[in-house]
Amino acid sequence: MKINHLQLQGFRNYGQVALSFHEGCNVIYGENAQGKTNLLEAMVYLACGKSPRAHSDKELIGFSEDMARLCGVIETREREFKTEITLQRGRRRKMTVNGVTAKNSAALSDVLHTVFFSPEDLYLIREGAAARRRFMDISLCQLRPRYAEALTEFNRLYEHKTRILRDSEENPQLLSMLPDFNERLIHVGAVLIGYRAKFCAALAEHAAQAHEECSGGRETLQLHYQTVKTVEDAFAPHAELVQSLRRHQEEHYHAEIASRLCLSGPHKDDIEVLVNDRSARQFCSQGQVRTAALALKLAEREIHKNAIGEYPVMLLDDVLSELDVKRQEYVLNRIAGGQIFITCCENDRLEALEAGKVFHIQNGEVL
Repeated sequence: MKINHLQLQGFRNYGQVALSFHEGCNVIYGENAQGKTNLLEAMVYLACGKSPRAHSDKELIGFSEDMARLCGVIETREREFKTEITLQRGRRRKMTVNGVTAKNSAALSDVLHTVFFSPEDLYLIREGAAARRRFMDISLCQLRPRYAEALTEFNRLYEHKTRILRDSEENPQLLSMLPDFNERLIHVGAVLIGYRAKFCAALAEHAAQAHEECSGGRETLQLHYQTVKTVEDAFAPHAELVQSLRRHQEEHYHAEIASRLCLSGPHKDDIEVLVNDRSARQFCSQGQVRTAALALKLAEREIHKNAIGEYPVMLLDDVLSELDVKRQEYVLNRIAGGQIFITCCENDRLEALEAGKVFHIQNGEVL
């Protein structure tokens, strides 16, 4: 799987740019705030219709622009696909694959998979649960179209329920709508839990091996999926998960109304990370935390490879400069075999990366 060509118009700080890439390693260098990360962000967006950085699509449109356009020519399964996305202020986005309208993000993921690794991911272990949920969501939305649909519906229902609870003090009649929203949230939430449990199990297997290798066999890594307490077996059939979530919802019904907050559901799920049987978030050193984060991202790459039969496009955003020499070498050795994009600053040692192609970015332009 590889991105052969990329065209951007009005995306972030890019007026108009067209690039062709090497099938192996591509180095994108330049000073900070010139647009290096924006290129990788565009590739992630072409893969799943979601940005790893922005909260809304309007943030992706240049300040002086009314619209943004992304176009990628992707080679996968011995075929070539052309994915185009148009973002306009105040309008719904338009997405096509080979000229055919893409109804949702799942159609994009059928074509392109990416694994995006940024310096912020090195603190994935130390951050709150929301960061690890986002990590799961972005990966699963590419891997499983059904998950992407369920997540979109869950977020929409959750927002409606939040507004009902928030406004119920002034308008008590709104609470009559709550049972219907709760029931649908339970069914959609069970879908999310089922997928997340399987993803975490695969992640734990691959990450344990990567962590052991990177630490020289001195440390062990364990991952445990955490969801609502009434779900005793996250691998249970869908009907059992629904019953468990319904029980949790019933137990928290009055507390939600009193607090006017959503207290029940998988929107607080987390991944517990243990190194040598201790909480990595609480007890690990900075080096241990970074090694664990590396293991998670490399495990994600292996999961995608096993699911689609070829390596996803690997995007390393200024990560190497944050790692010591040993971890740099480990990452570069583990990602051989697929297309890779590496961003770095001008003073980085480019010759050590053995790039197939090098791009110098300055103020949204390729010099």
